[in-house]
Amino acid sequence: MTDVKEILPELLGRLFGRLRSEVASLLGPGLRFSHVRVLDAVPAEGASVTALAERLGMTKQGCGQFVTQLETAGLVRRDAEPGDRRVRRVRLTPEGERLLARARDAMARAEETFAAEVGPRRYAGFRRVLEELGRDARA
Repeated sequence: MTDVKEILPELLGRLFGRLRSEVASLLGPGLRFSHVRVLDAVPAEGASVTALAERLGMTKQGCGQFVTQLETAGLVRRDAEPGDRRVRRVRLTPEGERLLARARDAMARAEETFAAEVGPRRYAGFRRVLEELGRDARA
């Protein structure tokens, strides 16, 4: 094992902080980068809070809190499911779609910056390793 001067969570946290700062200016009061993650998980056809929670690896209650905050901000809406009025389907509003597109653009710009800093080839390798290491986490 190599001499570890800084622990991995600290290094990843600083990198994540740079990504968050790219998106922060797009978000309204009370919204965080984690809200963008929830927005990004909403499929075009919508999904129940339970399905979103499973997709994100969250509890239903935690996901429901995020959805309520996003609904208050006008970024999602909940529609009754035609076949079962008890089930509410979460869908992006036009404003939610615009915010998500801007957030994705901001993250792409951040990745371009990272690639420029370390070189496109090194960054591409770094990204492949992250994808490989994170693959099991989504299961």
